[in-house]
Amino acid sequence: MKTWFSISILLLWMLMAVVGPLLPLQPDEVDLSRKMQGPSAQALLGSDDLGRPLLHRLVYGAQTSFFVSFFVVGISVILGTFIGAVSGYFSGVIDLVITRIIDIFLAFPGILLVIALAGLLGPGIENVIIAMSCVGWVGFARLARAQTLSLVSRDHVQAAIALGSRPFTIILKHIIPLISAPLIVEATFGIAAVIIAEAGLSFLGLGVQPPSASWGSMIRDGTAYMLVSSHIVIVPGVTLMLVVLSVNLLGDRLRDWFDVRTRLKN
Repeated sequence: MKTWFSISILLLWMLMAVVGPLLPLQPDEVDLSRKMQGPSAQALLGSDDLGRPLLHRLVYGAQTSFFVSFFVVGISVILGTFIGAVSGYFSGVIDLVITRIIDIFLAFPGILLVIALAGLLGPGIENVIIAMSCVGWVGFARLARAQTLSLVSRDHVQAAIALGSRPFTIILKHIIPLISAPLIVEATFGIAAVIIAEAGLSFLGLGVQPPSASWGSMIRDGTAYMLVSSHIVIVPGVTLMLVVLSVNLLGDRLRDWFDVRTRLKN
């Protein structure tokens, strides 16, 4: 049941992100006559403090969170997997240097590093993607390194070395395909973390800038009116919670599916 719930929510999220911009929506249209109105025929989810329809802004906020999470996780997976695999395969000085770099990144809370980088680069969606990618690769690199260390001594890798295959050929063809399963699971949890981080940065004013919509900025704009028009915060807040919850539930399901022992028990 929870799997279908997660898939349904995520499909709706992706549909809003991809198809939403093609629809005749007006997320930035200010209509003070509808200021802070509740759900109605004109605005199904109500309107915000400037009379803008929350449903329209919710759809455009889905586009922001989807594309930020897609690019950040994609860049982090590619970069982190390659660096981690190289570190685990070559060992020695290369492994020592990369491991120390990873330890330095892990010594600081990731969200604080993202906030610091976003503050240095300036507000904007492109800078948010760069800042998150600079921090996000570390977890994938550590996981890829650990998995690679367990595969280097395998017979098929040693046979490829004996046959004279180049190191990067071995990494790309004989190691990375075998470590992809745990990395896919890690990527699903990474998507949830990026969605929350993007909303947090937008809430702080370091992400998407007005009048563009983001779930984090929608929550920030509505905090001043929580006692009189709580729907301004509840609508984006519940949407954010449902998407993140669905991604995490799907990640748990993938982890169980990739675990042979769990599948045998079921």
